[in-house]
Amino acid sequence: MPKPVAPQLFSETLATAEKPALAECSDQELAQALAGRLAIAPNDWHRLKGNRKARAAEQAAIALVYLLKDQPEEAVARLQQATGWLDRSIQAPPCPSHGTKPSEAE
Repeated sequence: MPKPVAPQLFSETLATAEKPALAECSDQELAQALAGRLAIAPNDWHRLKGNRKARAAEQAAIALVYLLKDQPEEAVARLQQATGWLDRSIQAPPCPSHGTKPSEAE
């Protein structure tokens, strides 16, 4: 029967195994990978559209991509969105396909 691996040892081994692969990536590639990982998938949109932490993380990661692409105006816009999610100054708009009333002409 194999001996159980301590969680700390496992995480250290995993981190060591990933470092060479990460070292080969550019900063922009790493930022794009993070943005891709934090992006809210269409399947999860309704569930996460109002999740402030998820929305702020998504926007902050996108801001980093724009910053590394030397597009500071786009980076600032995304950082403002991230800040708005965190300070509750913005909220998710209603889904366009839900809650709309049919026009009276129909």
